[in-house]
Amino acid sequence: MTHKMKAVALRSSALAIVAALSASAAGAQGVEVTVVSGAVGAAVANFDALVAPWEERTGNDAVLVPMPASTSDQFGQYRLWLAAGNGDIDLYQTDVIWAPQLAEHFVDLLPHAQEAGLIEQNFPSIVESQTVDGKLVAMPIFTDAPALYYRTDLLEKHGREVPTTWAELQETAQFIQDAERAEGNAEMWGFVWQGNAYEGLTCDALEWIKSNGGGQIVEADGTISVNNPQAAAALEMAAGWVGTISPEGVLAYQEEESRGVWQTGNAVFMRNWPYAYLLGNGDDSAVKGLFDVAPLPMGEGEGATSAATLGGWNMAVSRYGDNQEAAIDLALYLGSAEAQKQRALNEGNLPTLQALYSDEEILAANPYFARWVEVFQTAVPRPSAPTQANYNEVSTLFFTAVHSVISGEEDAATALEDLEIDLQDLLEE
Repeated sequence: MTHKMKAVALRSSALAIVAALSASAAGAQGVEVTVVSGAVGAAVANFDALVAPWEERTGNDAVLVPMPASTSDQFGQYRLWLAAGNGDIDLYQTDVIWAPQLAEHFVDLLPHAQEAGLIEQNFPSIVESQTVDGKLVAMPIFTDAPALYYRTDLLEKHGREVPTTWAELQETAQFIQDAERAEGNAEMWGFVWQGNAYEGLTCDALEWIKSNGGGQIVEADGTISVNNPQAAAALEMAAGWVGTISPEGVLAYQEEESRGVWQTGNAVFMRNWPYAYLLGNGDDSAVKGLFDVAPLPMGEGEGATSAATLGGWNMAVSRYGDNQEAAIDLALYLGSAEAQKQRALNEGNLPTLQALYSDEEILAANPYFARWVEVFQTAVPRPSAPTQANYNEVSTLFFTAVHSVISGEEDAATALEDLEIDLQDLLEE
């Protein structure tokens, strides 16, 4: 076990963190920079290799503190630590939506990123997403948006086309699922996605609603728009998938659970992020070489479009960390072309640096990156900008209401009417 993957115990109070470090962990030179990060895909397994060049150059150590895969749980833990001024964590890996909510706790990286020449290398919209009141809250390290994964072999076998609408997806998924089960594959499902009550469901449901002409929950001008017939129809549609083309267990799925079903060969379609592409083509994957991706389907009627939730992750330096100077340097390294290229090659993460999309080695290893250009053209932001510090509460209210619909606890019209009232109470005080 390397020194960076040491066990870390988190106190349930979330007011402190105690690192259980081996005697050999501390190097003779430099400092230890603690990095807290979610555990999705290959990110944790590849952490040692990712930070090794920086460690060799600086003589410092980067110590990973793994977190749960759930971004909702992650955010809650972050907020507790930061509110307490916890100095044990130096670097926080942050979701694209968290900048407005946590800005006061992080160091302004703008002058450091400018000096390193990283601002002009990034896509402007990504830098903008991490800028609050002129302050660069976090350094972009990779970006993403979800796509529809589909089994090329099964569509060809059953003479079907890639669906472009949700209705087509439902019909195609049901047809192939039934046909495969009739041939003896009892474990086959038509479509897997993220149905657990957490931030991931906010992303999935935003896509259903936006693609059906139902708006973006809260619009850019602050208007609460979620209570409308198109949004209700979209949620009733998704509720109809549970137990038909999607397993009942999808109500507890996050990204990794849906990928698990998909990667064992037991789903025709999957909604997931780019990281799943590289893993799906791994040597241990039952679907290696048997799938491709396309933009997520559209709804139907006026305002219908394809919609993919804008994602992405960043590195923020805590104002309270014990090793601020080294943490800033590590954040800049993780946002550099060197580190982003390594992530692209080893984890399939999409870079935020424009020039890397012309890098021959990256394109040779990840030719599918070109497919995400069309996906990004339909990317839709979550309403973090108009709701600012209230976004986490907005999202929680939203995914809770959505989960009540897709689980059959209440109808969509009632759930959205109640949600509108709750959002008004929260945002219009």
